[in-house]
Amino acid sequence: MSDLKKEIVQKFGGRLRSRVNGILLKNDRLLMVKHNMGGGNYFWNVPGGGMKFGSSAEQNLIREFKEETGLLVEVGDFLFTHEFLKPPLHAIELFFEVRRLEGEISLGQDPELSYAHQVIEEIRYLSVEEIKNMRRGEVHDMFLGINSIKDVRMWKGYFNFENNSIK
Repeated sequence: MSDLKKEIVQKFGGRLRSRVNGILLKNDRLLMVKHNMGGGNYFWNVPGGGMKFGSSAEQNLIREFKEETGLLVEVGDFLFTHEFLKPPLHAIELFFEVRRLEGEISLGQDPELSYAHQVIEEIRYLSVEEIKNMRRGEVHDMFLGINSIKDVRMWKGYFNFENNSIK
């Protein structure tokens, strides 16, 4: 196991995490963050991250957006919940629509990871076609099979895709 994977398991594994994620659309494109997972592997997801105790979901999402993208956002409608369960990692992810208030996109960092193991590699708006060309494991499962940028505003409810349950 690589040092990066060890750090991720050590910091986030063996417990249930609450995460917030923001859907920011611009010109029919979705703002996404590319995470370098080591060994030539990468993972695209919308900006977001773990919630800190004592802060609301809205406060956490505003903080996460600023840390990862440099943007100040306003949190809009709650869209859906996704449960990620691939032991040793387990997270309940809340997805919200967000609107950009100010700032320019700049490559941020994950303060939960050490300087040596930063994973944020790129931030940009992706088209539906770019997302559709990604394979499982390269993009968050919620965005696999996306057909239209309108899909993300229509998803409602609870989702979990091929989770590995602990027996």
